[in-house]
Amino acid sequence: MRKTIYIFALFSLVWSCDYFKPVPLEEAIARVDDVFLYTKDLKKVLPDNLSKSDSAIFANNFITKWATQQLFVQNAQVNLSDAKLDKFDRLIKQYKNDLYSKAYVEALVAKNLDTVVSNTEAVSYYDANREAFKLNEDLIKFRYINVEANRLDLEKVKTKFKRFNSKDKKELDSISIQFKSYSLKDSVWIRVDQVIKKIEAVGIDNRNDLLKKSNFIQLKDSLGLYLMQINDVLLRNDTAPLEYVRPTINQIVINKRKLELIKQLEKDITKDAIKNEQFEIYN
Repeated sequence: MRKTIYIFALFSLVWSCDYFKPVPLEEAIARVDDVFLYTKDLKKVLPDNLSKSDSAIFANNFITKWATQQLFVQNAQVNLSDAKLDKFDRLIKQYKNDLYSKAYVEALVAKNLDTVVSNTEAVSYYDANREAFKLNEDLIKFRYINVEANRLDLEKVKTKFKRFNSKDKKELDSISIQFKSYSLKDSVWIRVDQVIKKIEAVGIDNRNDLLKKSNFIQLKDSLGLYLMQINDVLLRNDTAPLEYVRPTINQIVINKRKLELIKQLEKDITKDAIKNEQFEIYN
């Protein structure tokens, strides 16, 4: 039978033939043989905030694409071999089953998975797998401020910055609004390449100055004066500190729990099905 496409005025027109069932006015917007496209299908994909003309263009394109696909599908069902069609049907069924089961398992996992990793558990995993946590980058702990090179109290600021006792820290923090940029959190490990990206005054020539522990650096460029204090250094191939790899460890531990939980869910659902006589194997 020759394939025929009918496209109706969106949300308004209706067709009818003696040998076809009437299509509800408020629903059908297109037909390919006995397959219909409905208003609700178009509404699901129609983008919000389109103008009237853009909506009409989108709708027309969508309907045409839908019709073209339906025609290809129908021709494939007629022209492809039965063996190939059977294979595709099995794949479609398997894909549907996989989607349903995956969604259900994920819902169960989300409900039952413990995502809290204790310090004891993290330390235990870290100690047992230190060789897996070798750095592939240089890390430093440092603080810095970027100030005007000609500010009147520069020497006082510099003294407080280098000494950095609790009083100095509070005072520097209180005037930090005067700095062009700064970071006083010198207990956090930072990648050296991040520092170079942040502070343009640091380049290839003076990069190694960042890798000297307890080193005070003073650099000047067009943006002002940079004061930097290096507190600690870890080089490439050193063992990464626990606090730096803690997020990775947390994720590894949680993923292991997830796999174990899924295995247990698979056992439980099968065991319960056998117990409730939902599942049996015939010999």
